[in-house]
Amino acid sequence: MKPKHLFEIITFILCSMIFGVGQTWAYMGIVTGSKTGTYYQLGKDIAKLCRTHGMDIVVKESEGSLDNITRMQSRENAAFGIVQSDVLGVLYLKKPEVVKRLGIIYPFCNEEVHLIARKNIESFTDLNQKTIATGTKGSGSWLTLTNLLHKMRVKPAREITALKPMDALIYVLEGKIDAMIYVAGKPVLLFSKMEELSKKPKYKALIDDVHFVPLNHPDMLEEYYVASKIGPSDYSWVKESTSTIAVKALLVSFDFSASQSPYYRKRCKQLKDLSSIIENNLYLLKSNGHEKWNEVDLEVEIGKWKLDKCAHPFSWENRKDSLYEDLKEMFE
Repeated sequence: MKPKHLFEIITFILCSMIFGVGQTWAYMGIVTGSKTGTYYQLGKDIAKLCRTHGMDIVVKESEGSLDNITRMQSRENAAFGIVQSDVLGVLYLKKPEVVKRLGIIYPFCNEEVHLIARKNIESFTDLNQKTIATGTKGSGSWLTLTNLLHKMRVKPAREITALKPMDALIYVLEGKIDAMIYVAGKPVLLFSKMEELSKKPKYKALIDDVHFVPLNHPDMLEEYYVASKIGPSDYSWVKESTSTIAVKALLVSFDFSASQSPYYRKRCKQLKDLSSIIENNLYLLKSNGHEKWNEVDLEVEIGKWKLDKCAHPFSWENRKDSLYEDLKEMFE
């Protein structure tokens, strides 16, 4: 037996011990977000589409972008996931080696920053010395809020990280806390359900006492954020449009091109197939999936982030412009 073949067999056995065989290799896990959020719905749409093409995708709930990045780089079957662009940006400044192990499959939709609060909170600066549910520590919502608080020099009296989105919203409605933040592509199922509550007399007064806080300060708009709106067309219980900001959601994968082991080669092939299925059937996702698919442009610029080599082998190899060469050298 040739040494090369022996090495591959040993590698296969070791990978099987670590990752499992058969069923584990057969499917890929996508880490998303909470079940009431847009990430989870997008993941379900991808899984449904891929199933019609013989690819098994398991949609996994998560605590958000940082959790997704952590799990993609663990031994869990979490080959790819959805991550906020501002999370990648902040993480790159602090731990660039982590970001270098990831690649972009496709840019997805914008995600709106939903800051819902009691009506005495009229602007972001009114959060000073107030109580706000931030989302789980390490989640995308938590990081976005932390970034905005730093930019605007606002210091809440208390930041609550233990509440799940649904519980946080109930606490705001009951007046137990002042505000909550939730970063997700509109319409968010959690806030859409408030229309049902508004039709019941005992809950209508609770709905009338809260609103989406405007986020339109110039200091909030920088490379990670763009201007957006939340209004009656998104949530029928809302009476008027409110300015907010949005981040870009990115479909991200672990870089399986870094090794030629059987496991990595299998995952690399699956990611290539995945990208082709999404690209060739985007029209089906737009017509049958979550409303946010209608905003997806797979050709939009992704800035300094590198494309995943498995999902885009030809794009990666054939680009020869100077910017690409500079960035490639930085990431290698």
